[in-house]
Amino acid sequence: MSKADLIAIAEAAMNDMNSTPVRKIVHVDMDAFYASVEQRDNPELRGKPIAVGGSAARGVVAAASYEARKYGVHSAMPSVTAKRKCPELIFVPPRFDVYKAVSQQIREIFAEYTPLIEPLSLDEAYLDVTENLKGMEIATEIALEIRTRIKQATGLNASAGISYNKFLAKMASDLNKPNGQAVITPKNGPAFVESLSVKKFHGVGPATAEKMHRLGIDTGADLKEQTLEFLVDHFGKSGPYFYGIARGIDERQVKPNRVRKSVGAEDTFPQDLHTYDPAREGLQPLIEKVWSYCEANGIAAKTVTLKVKYADFNQITRSKTVPVPLAAIGDLEDIVSFLLASIFPPRKGIRLLGVSLSSLERTASTAEPQLRLAL
Repeated sequence: MSKADLIAIAEAAMNDMNSTPVRKIVHVDMDAFYASVEQRDNPELRGKPIAVGGSAARGVVAAASYEARKYGVHSAMPSVTAKRKCPELIFVPPRFDVYKAVSQQIREIFAEYTPLIEPLSLDEAYLDVTENLKGMEIATEIALEIRTRIKQATGLNASAGISYNKFLAKMASDLNKPNGQAVITPKNGPAFVESLSVKKFHGVGPATAEKMHRLGIDTGADLKEQTLEFLVDHFGKSGPYFYGIARGIDERQVKPNRVRKSVGAEDTFPQDLHTYDPAREGLQPLIEKVWSYCEANGIAAKTVTLKVKYADFNQITRSKTVPVPLAAIGDLEDIVSFLLASIFPPRKGIRLLGVSLSSLERTASTAEPQLRLAL
């Protein structure tokens, strides 16, 4: 799509805003989901700092309890660093089958209120409750009722954000965590965005935030000052999206049956990696993130791609496509390990690694389990 086409489409969308009815979007986000499930199921872990994944000697934290977060422990942190920050940290192996079952319980509660549910992962989803099954008019009351139902059914806390679009609902769900909710109204939306650092924008990753910083864009107000043409020039297809959210505008619909062309995650490491084991450990939370998204959305993949960015900012990709969709996270782990091994020893230090899945398709709930895939 040409630059002129992108600009024309964005301008048409802005012009249509006045005729678009206000939507009621709720973003529900479970609080420290994996860690909270472990504390729920093991009373000895309650009130203690725990990390799901990794170990005291090696690995990477997949999730951290709020008690651990007080010490600065967070997901994707090397376990050694986490242990140094919190000597009392308890490492717990992940149980994805349990997390998936709890996620399904939560999804069934959502379905009592609206069919318009768009899961983002096992622990968060968008809901469009503009026209809801309960006939409730106030979205904040719907969010409160859903959070109460989740607590009753699972024993877990959820936070929620309520707004008139997906971007602001997502931002609002972080405002009163844990176990809280917040609303951003159409009246307050633009001002809220202007005051926010672009680093905190959902959809603006570290690399994009750094690029914006180099362009003199540090806040939503700075972003709003840029023309549509400028943003398209510098950010391509993302330009119209950034132009809209800078004004509190996000026309994306909640899509319950959306199948993305690909799903991926990447991470830039504090120090360049030179050996295989730390690189493989750094990939584990990325593997778990993309796998949980696929499980939550009932999709499977045939193609796995490894992204590698070196210290000199040059990057390469390595991919493998298998004849049948991946059936278990172990299959994905095996392929990622295979692809990673193919680039060792690296020609330079590795600053960033990413994992993405493509050739996506819907899974059938009655499908027979596949055999582990041979490499």
